[in-house]
Amino acid sequence: MVKSVALGLYITISCVAFIMSKIIVSFLLYKRWARKHRIMEDTLSGGKMVMFRSPTTRSLTSKAFMKKTMRLSNKDIIGSGGYGTVYRLIIDDNSAFAVKKLNKGNTDRDHGFERELNAMGDIKHRNIVTLHGYYIAPQFNLLIYELMPNGSLDVLLHGKSGKDKPLDWPSRCKIALGAARGLSYLHHDCIPHIIHRDIKSSNILLDQNMEARVSDFGLATLMEPDKSHVTTIAAGTFGYLAPEYFDSGRATTKGDVYSFGVVLLELLTGKRPTDETFIEEGTKLVTWVKEVVKDKREEHAIDSSLVCFPMEEVKKVFNIAEKCLESDPSKRPTMAAVLKMLEQINQTNL
Repeated sequence: MVKSVALGLYITISCVAFIMSKIIVSFLLYKRWARKHRIMEDTLSGGKMVMFRSPTTRSLTSKAFMKKTMRLSNKDIIGSGGYGTVYRLIIDDNSAFAVKKLNKGNTDRDHGFERELNAMGDIKHRNIVTLHGYYIAPQFNLLIYELMPNGSLDVLLHGKSGKDKPLDWPSRCKIALGAARGLSYLHHDCIPHIIHRDIKSSNILLDQNMEARVSDFGLATLMEPDKSHVTTIAAGTFGYLAPEYFDSGRATTKGDVYSFGVVLLELLTGKRPTDETFIEEGTKLVTWVKEVVKDKREEHAIDSSLVCFPMEEVKKVFNIAEKCLESDPSKRPTMAAVLKMLEQINQTNL
């Protein structure tokens, strides 16, 4: 009887100790979270703003932010897509943000908001666009990002500004390296690993130093290190998606590698994967370039706006792109390997 009571007392004390340890750990984690985040309630719309503590957000107040946000109009739009509209938000001379607005009521947009928060919450990397915070309200959600003054690679390559002032070869090399570095970080250094699922030129943004930043994690999928893929509904942008993704619905890091290969072709040729000339000829950018490389006619595929470039380096980048675009995903290199190859091409340019 005494032994039973002692055993029961021991179990009770052990359980209490275990629960207390969990409470202490939770409290410490909360204190750590609280140090990093700053919650600002907005009673006017019944929303809640959470800002990640940083020098950029230190002086930001909920009132000033919401006042400016509510005045955003079409003239402030700097981008849009299936998962939201992005606005330029100028608070003052020292504070400017890119604000992605996602209206509620659409399941895809709600899930996209959750995916971006899950993927971006703790990421701090020189080649990943910085998420400064978010805002949740009854009618819409906001994601508050660092503003990229030089816009997207897509606009620089294919827009009016690109025609007026085309990117030179060293700039293209720098952008390719930065985007590869960002993707390699997502695939190999983040736990769980992050599969972007929508790598394309419009999702590669450029900061004031023309450093590439991977952006838009509305389709991002988290993958545990012991897994090889995540089964999803095929999604992304036509022309950039790996062929096996359509067949299997399996999102893998090698799918991102394929998409990055398409971006390399854009940097080399100045053509979109959905260029009208390819559609008219019944082909596509990837197929066309593979034929050009096979015939060793790479100089005929180079962007006509590039007036000066080292042909040997160009051929090496074509070769890297070709490896990324292998039809068999197992033959494609990892992003870490792609990054290493780009670093080795020309240290002066990169």
